[in-house]
Amino acid sequence: MSSEGEEGNCLGWAARDPSGILSPYKFNRRSVGGDDVSLKITHCGICYADVIWTRNMHGDSKYPVVPGHEIVGIVQEVGSNVGHFKVGDHVGVGTNVNSCRDCEYCNDRQEVNCIKVPVLTFNAIDVDGTITKGGYSSFIVVHERFCFKIPEGYPMASAAPLLCAGITVYNPMMRHGMNQPGKSLGVIGLGGLGHMAVKFGKAFGLKVTVISTSMSKKEEAIGLLGADNFVLSSDQEQMKAISKSLDFIVDTASGDHPFDPYMSLLKTAGILALVGFPSEVKFSPASLNLGMKTISGSITGGTKLIQEMLDFCAAKKIYPNIELVPIEYANEALERVTKRDVKFRFVIEIEKSLK
Repeated sequence: MSSEGEEGNCLGWAARDPSGILSPYKFNRRSVGGDDVSLKITHCGICYADVIWTRNMHGDSKYPVVPGHEIVGIVQEVGSNVGHFKVGDHVGVGTNVNSCRDCEYCNDRQEVNCIKVPVLTFNAIDVDGTITKGGYSSFIVVHERFCFKIPEGYPMASAAPLLCAGITVYNPMMRHGMNQPGKSLGVIGLGGLGHMAVKFGKAFGLKVTVISTSMSKKEEAIGLLGADNFVLSSDQEQMKAISKSLDFIVDTASGDHPFDPYMSLLKTAGILALVGFPSEVKFSPASLNLGMKTISGSITGGTKLIQEMLDFCAAKKIYPNIELVPIEYANEALERVTKRDVKFRFVIEIEKSLK
């Protein structure tokens, strides 16, 4: 059971109230069941979700909140039924730690769409009735189905952001056939998700155009990430120049923005995949109907696709751009995330700094 005091077998950093300020917190992880894997956490990526639930932005935070759902570690114990993992393996854990494992979506390895709602890695009700606590902690116990093998030789710190930021863009890109060499991709926004969409697009052989509200992103887009083109969305001439030129758009922007101008960039039968969460999605029906365009939503991805993505990144040598920080820097890092002051993902060195 989860402890509110200073006793417990796991050390983490938790927010106690909507200030979101994190500080050390001891609690108990459950013992390892027959189907469970226990991993000593080495790294944990920082996601905007950590800001949302530490600060109760959705009104459903279950304090104390131990955030973190881009988790990488080393297996330290396995249950008696576990066949896919052994002690010493490098593994990752993403945004979910369980699901019903029996509905049509779970049976199709799309657990993120579980009819009974998947169990989120933190701030959710676990199978034993306790509140799940995430990766800003020394270890975690997870059903083996929700653990992923980090391919041999792939840097553990680099693997962390793939488990949320990476899969969030990889999932719709694969679902909509955005892996066709020679096609054209637009990426709206150049944060943690956007920069991964650029990297995947280039690995798939696409012509990639980054579309941003900030001219300062141009050098990052082209010089650092290898995008083919950069367009300032507020410049009508630049936007007009790429009208009806894109096969696909991955929209990672969570700030409110108009959709009609972006829909006009799509070719006939073009697809815009929305992975951000603006407060509303508003566009003219003509933007959709004329040219048979599609706008599609997506979140993270199921277990089969996550493992596929990790293997693809290892094979293609795709690495997120990260800034490594100690756990003591977590509060400052979360504040910088709110200001979009990170290139492009913070990763906490849990093993080195959480003592």
